[in-house]
Amino acid sequence: MARFKYSGRDRKGKKQGVITASSKREAMQKLRTDGVRVLEMTEIPETLLTKDISIGSPVKLQHMVIYLRQFSTLIKAGVSIVDSTRILAQQTESKALKKALLDMEQDLTEGRPLSEAAAKHKKIFSVMFINMIRAGEAGGNMDDTLERLAVHFEKQHNTRSKIQSALAYPVVVGIIAIAVVIFLLVSVVPTFVDMFADFGGELPAITQFVLGASNFMQKFWWLMVSLMIAFVAFIMVINKNKKTKYYLDYFVLRIPIFGNMLQKAVLARMTRTLSSLFTSSVPILQAMSIVENVVENEVISRVVRQSRDSLERGQSLAEPMKKHWAFPPLVSQMIAIGEETGSLDSMLGKVADFYEQEVENSTDRLKSLIEPLMIVLLAGLVGTIVTAIMVPMFEIFNQVG
Repeated sequence: MARFKYSGRDRKGKKQGVITASSKREAMQKLRTDGVRVLEMTEIPETLLTKDISIGSPVKLQHMVIYLRQFSTLIKAGVSIVDSTRILAQQTESKALKKALLDMEQDLTEGRPLSEAAAKHKKIFSVMFINMIRAGEAGGNMDDTLERLAVHFEKQHNTRSKIQSALAYPVVVGIIAIAVVIFLLVSVVPTFVDMFADFGGELPAITQFVLGASNFMQKFWWLMVSLMIAFVAFIMVINKNKKTKYYLDYFVLRIPIFGNMLQKAVLARMTRTLSSLFTSSVPILQAMSIVENVVENEVISRVVRQSRDSLERGQSLAEPMKKHWAFPPLVSQMIAIGEETGSLDSMLGKVADFYEQEVENSTDRLKSLIEPLMIVLLAGLVGTIVTAIMVPMFEIFNQVG
């Protein structure tokens, strides 16, 4: 929400103050409802204390999918863009999207095109969205463009959900395993230390190891926490720099099992985005530049950049892809066929369909494989600690008996 400073008149005379609203237009409507005739209004710049803080994209992908699907339906039903924007602003559950749509409604009412209004909110509407809308405005096929955008974001949402679902289980079980092990080492194992000391005999190797781990954890827990925080900070710093991010992305793509699945997801996003842009008549060099920035993987992004440079030199788009390990022959060959036949958008769409299905199959296989492995891992960790405690206790009971 934005804050506006205003001055005006009501029945009692001059009046001034500050009002909070999603847009300047909404603020003026509120004041008119209260009987205030606005003479001057200015938006108060946001500060660190007043602005909304968000991590990552301010609008969830699922909210964007719903917005685009509803927008497409309204336009096809003959509702104007201005009215559609106002209706969708009232219906969306996303506060950030609502604020943007209300601002856009004001720009649209003043006669500005949708692409120009959306370009003022680049944190919400991607470069791809803006360029496809601009192409739709030029071609007079806004309804078809919105439909393609809706399909594109739906596919992207489905693929991302599959990846998150596949990775969520091992992450959650891993966190539980670490928490259980720490609890046992810090709270349970120390209670048996005095008993084992009174035992006097030599403890089994497994018991000595667990007692040593427990002692280390109690004394140097702060070191473990510091290392974890430092590791997360290190990854975040690496991820912000394109040069270092390349090596991080390279490592991620080379991870056994997971890397192959993530590679397919990145290729699906790249080909789907290119297909959507080409179908919307976005110039090919401009489309390549957009994909280079939205693909979210520096390894793939560099190859896309090389392909764009190859096109500028009058050479084949697929040639740099043929020489790179991250692009399977299917991708480069289908793109080459698309270039030769003039059906590049169609070929890219088929490649995207293939890899989206591959991601779905890979995530299903991964979940069926990793669930028993994580259960065995958790059971092994807990079993090791329990065994380390029980073995010397049996020896103590035998001596007492």
